[in-house]
Amino acid sequence: MKNALFMYTEKFANYKFNDDHPFNQKRVHLTYDLLTKIDALHTEDIITPSAASDDDIALFHNEAYITAVKEASIGNVVPSIEKYGIGTEDTPIFPNMHEAASQVVGATMQAVDLVMERKTKAAVNLAGGLHHSMKEKASGFCIYNDCAIAIEHIRKKYGARVLYVDTDAHHGDGVQMGFYAADDVCTFSIHETGKYLFPGTGNVTERGFGKGFNFSFNLPLDAFTEDGSFLHAYEIALREIAAYFKPDVIITQNGADAHCYDPLTHLMTTMRTYKYIPKIAQEIAEEYCEGRWIALGGGGYDIWRVVPRAWSNIWLTMKGISVADEEKLPEAWLNEWQNDAPVPLPATWGDSSSIYNPIPRKAEIEKKNEHTLKQMISFIK
Repeated sequence: MKNALFMYTEKFANYKFNDDHPFNQKRVHLTYDLLTKIDALHTEDIITPSAASDDDIALFHNEAYITAVKEASIGNVVPSIEKYGIGTEDTPIFPNMHEAASQVVGATMQAVDLVMERKTKAAVNLAGGLHHSMKEKASGFCIYNDCAIAIEHIRKKYGARVLYVDTDAHHGDGVQMGFYAADDVCTFSIHETGKYLFPGTGNVTERGFGKGFNFSFNLPLDAFTEDGSFLHAYEIALREIAAYFKPDVIITQNGADAHCYDPLTHLMTTMRTYKYIPKIAQEIAEEYCEGRWIALGGGGYDIWRVVPRAWSNIWLTMKGISVADEEKLPEAWLNEWQNDAPVPLPATWGDSSSIYNPIPRKAEIEKKNEHTLKQMISFIK
């Protein structure tokens, strides 16, 4: 059995709204290229995934919505298209978007099967993590919710208990709502408070419904939260939730948009956070799930300075490869991409402690986050 497998195809780049849209899957290729250039990713590690079928997508999304996406993909007029969430500023229509989104879903489902059938302990699909779309509509750059489809696939095919962990700066609303009444799926989202950020949900009091009550956990952090407070809350909460739920498999959504460079959010973490997040996830997977761990991508809108390093840490953790913060990024990678990048690329794996100005409200923010953490922990029974 492999320790880890990496889902990759150049077709991931086809998920592209337009040249000016913040969601840019070039970041997947940048990460792939960085890992290749440090000799951490080899041909035998890579799986070229197939696209999902309509039946696969229908595990979560309803038929009318899938039909609307397919029709819009080929330029047909879709009546009342606004109710499907496509053709909006966030999620505009682009040619063949059904096929592009199906490719992402297929990669996540294949990662699931490889893990659940014990061909590998862990698998990563960085093109995935499209956590906002609902059963009947697109939302927040997400057409098909590969996270939710994968969870439903696990429930139906393997009968396993799934812990879904979402560290994107935006609340994982689509996944939460999809399993809000389920007791064999536990969702945990740590994110920037919806007071300032899309989608505006993810309050600590959102706890599930019916038999799913107390299987939904949210940890909304104050704007300008830094590494120390983020990681403290993340680790304590995740360990408590895992001990309570005792999952069979973990799916992590690894949005890289809580970094201080991200243009769409207001959190202030650095590479320290993105080095630590997958380590704790792996420890939980080993302790409760015999290592079964599927890691997905997600948000991340500084595709040059942040996402390649952040997502590389997931794969390096899976493979047991360590890189020091002060270690230089490969010259070959920097030379390959600097001319394309609109900003100077970072020289090292870690961030300088001076990449942002001191936060005046630091103590107040940490106190507020600690209060929210204690409130959330009090719900665990």
